[in-house]
Amino acid sequence: MKKLLTIMLVGFCSITFAQKSMFNGKDLSGWKVHGTEKWYVENGELVCESGPDKQYGYLVSDGKFKDFELKLEFKQESNGNSGVFFHCSIDGTTIAGWQAEVAPKDKHTGGIYESYGRGWLIKPDAEKQKALKEGEWNEMVVRMKGNTVTTWLNGQQMVELTDEKIGAGDGKIALQIHDGGGVKVRWRNIRIQEL
Repeated sequence: MKKLLTIMLVGFCSITFAQKSMFNGKDLSGWKVHGTEKWYVENGELVCESGPDKQYGYLVSDGKFKDFELKLEFKQESNGNSGVFFHCSIDGTTIAGWQAEVAPKDKHTGGIYESYGRGWLIKPDAEKQKALKEGEWNEMVVRMKGNTVTTWLNGQQMVELTDEKIGAGDGKIALQIHDGGGVKVRWRNIRIQEL
């Protein structure tokens, strides 16, 4: 029994220590801003906010990732139309890749959208979308392994999609601010574990 417990603890610790923080709570180190929308740190939280141009904006990771599990928390302060891109590349504010949607109530948070490609690939069932807590902190998990991407919102599995095109890609992680103005979202505890 003691030997089994030790093995279980060692396994747990290896998972815990394999996670890497992508946001230091102080500045935008490890990321690059694309576009004229606002990205800044306030009270240890990352904030994206519409600027005067009211266009798309992105905060893009320096590193690229193939197979991973990404965990983060977000809070929608107004509108909240945003997203978490993965396996993406960007030129200016033209982004290619896939997005795990972050959106207002009943607007498919946790669904997978292909930018400049096939559009919506999968949307969560209406019942699952009740997991979103507007105006409060939410935890999203995006897990990419092989050809399969799975998302969770506050512990609720939202979608699972197997797609060879997604699996063949790799690329950066990016947070989005949607165009149209009036968007403000806070982010914290952004952590990634490569699989």
